Amino acid sequence: MSGSLAQLGGRELTRTVYTAEEIGERVKAMGAEISESYGAGDDLLVVGLLKGSFIFLADLVRAIELPLHVDFLVASSYGPATVSSGNVQLLYDPEASLEERSVIIVEDIVDSGNTMNRLIPLLEERRPRSLEICALLHKRVTQLALEPRWVGFDAPNEFLVGYGLDFSESFRHLPYIGSL
Repeated sequence: MSGSLAQLGGRELTRTVYTAEEIGERVKAMGAEISESYGAGDDLLVVGLLKGSFIFLADLVRAIELPLHVDFLVASSYGPATVSSGNVQLLYDPEASLEERSVIIVEDIVDSGNTMNRLIPLLEERRPRSLEICALLHKRVTQLALEPRWVGFDAPNEFLVGYGLDFSESFRHLPYIGSL
């Protein structure tokens, strides 16, 4: 880790958890798994949970070898803290209709589960044909209403940043995932 990337806003990374190469290989494999799970005739909608999923989502949709549409949700439960506040706020709703579509929610990390447990019932009310979760990281520290069908890595119970994940909006730009 170079000093300019390892320190921001008085915070320093303690270690690299997943390298850019490991992430790239796993995302390609997940794209192939998703491609095998759906047919060309499925009306596939991939919904990224912003802001943390944007880099993962971009790489993932390029690895899926099927026609698809992309939309976004914005939900927040952290603010400037390193632990979830438990209060999930929906800040932006997808514009695309979910009705009778095969919907994949793309999440950067499943941590407390508060965001997913709040979102899933809201999205199910919109009557998608199917609703699945694809998470880059899963800490497996909570019970979810709907477990992710695709998981990139089982993550350590640490505060992780990089590859879209942030601490108070810093560190998203890192091509790897590190621990604060």
